[in-house]
Amino acid sequence: MTHADATPSDDAHASESPVCCGPGYASPEAAMQADREKVLYTVALYVGTETDAPDYLATVDVDPDSPTYAEVVHRTPMPTLGDELHHFGWNACSSCHDDESQSRRFLIVPGFRSSRIHIIDTKDERAPTLHKVIPPNEIKQKTNLSAPHTVHCLADGTVMISMLGDAEGNAPGGFLLLDENFDVAGRWETTSDGMPFNYDFWYQPRHNVMVSSEFAAPKTYLPGFDLDDVADGLYGRRLNFWDWEDRRLVESVDLGEDGLVPLEVRFHHDPDSTHGFVGAALSSNIWHWEGANGARTVEKVIDQDPVELEGWPFPVPPLTTDIVISMDDRFLYLSNWLHGHIRQYDISNPSAPILAGEVSCGGVLGDPVTVQGHELVGGPQMLQLSLDGERLYVTSSLLSSWDNQFYPDMAEHGSYMLQIDCDTDRGGLSINEDFYVDFGDEPAGPARAHEMRYPGGDCTSDIWV
Repeated sequence: MTHADATPSDDAHASESPVCCGPGYASPEAAMQADREKVLYTVALYVGTETDAPDYLATVDVDPDSPTYAEVVHRTPMPTLGDELHHFGWNACSSCHDDESQSRRFLIVPGFRSSRIHIIDTKDERAPTLHKVIPPNEIKQKTNLSAPHTVHCLADGTVMISMLGDAEGNAPGGFLLLDENFDVAGRWETTSDGMPFNYDFWYQPRHNVMVSSEFAAPKTYLPGFDLDDVADGLYGRRLNFWDWEDRRLVESVDLGEDGLVPLEVRFHHDPDSTHGFVGAALSSNIWHWEGANGARTVEKVIDQDPVELEGWPFPVPPLTTDIVISMDDRFLYLSNWLHGHIRQYDISNPSAPILAGEVSCGGVLGDPVTVQGHELVGGPQMLQLSLDGERLYVTSSLLSSWDNQFYPDMAEHGSYMLQIDCDTDRGGLSINEDFYVDFGDEPAGPARAHEMRYPGGDCTSDIWV
């Protein structure tokens, strides 16, 4: 069965919008009025631990009225060891809202290390099942690409995935397309000339633009982090803007020393807006862009400083590894994986963010943080915000080799998942003490959780066109 065969009447999530004709929501405003999330999916991995088991998709109950609240209620294991499940996404989202033949039913779950792509059927949203596997040799033979990262559905029903390497693990990678049968359809870009590295991406057809960021070649980052690699130019520092229709790179902005390793990119959710943000992980700054191709400004708008710490050979950066924007485009949240902070900024004026809230969730600085008797091992990493903006979910694993390098205890103790309560009136963040998911207590042994998704869509997967 193709996912086009799953009509709205078949779809477990067809009621996610009162005016729904296809998947998703008619607008960001409609998304904010949706029912509260009750289930959350996250990937959990055993790569880099002593547990000889495949990674899996974990279904977490996030309904406070449920008897299994804050528990993993189902595990969907992958068929092969060593995938390193990382980022994943839906086959369809609000970009397909006008297409009643589409359904948000299948998760595309790549292996960042293996380059294997898994298709997961969520028809039973509490107990997803494996639908299909695309082997890495097929991807490499057809596209000369490897290391799949960001997954976005497109308005025509196809799926696009950023790839960080070629078949041998060298930069720059490119962009993979899957058709509606989840078969490899080739590459999206007409050429990758001018792109030294690849990582995240977000597209906005109303302005004929896609923006992508830069990490490094798989050969560079997979073994672990080496500061000399940065000095040698083996990590990215540019924002790349593409002509969406022509599928070609038209502008690259070098962010310099203040923009080292730009990772997650986020457009405003309002499809009429040209505003967007990117977090430069190593420099730990947030950059803002505005305008159309040929008339765009890019500026640094949030600056965070490193800290001298005994035993470290260099000043410890905050290491800003994820950002997310609320559906009303009012707040930006960021995670500082090493310093251990989550910050909330009011971005009502995108050029002048105002710090509105901060909470500590571990990290290498300051006193230990304890939730339900568990000392938090690691720092806050992946973020996912509820559609109404009131709950921020957090996991702590970054990349297995980097976890083992900077937080070696995580392999033994596993990672955590937290819920942060967000004050959307006056600003402010606080840990919800009633919610704690201990991935150190999984049946096969301690696991590490990474990106998160909801069946009804979320703040980092839905795009309006």
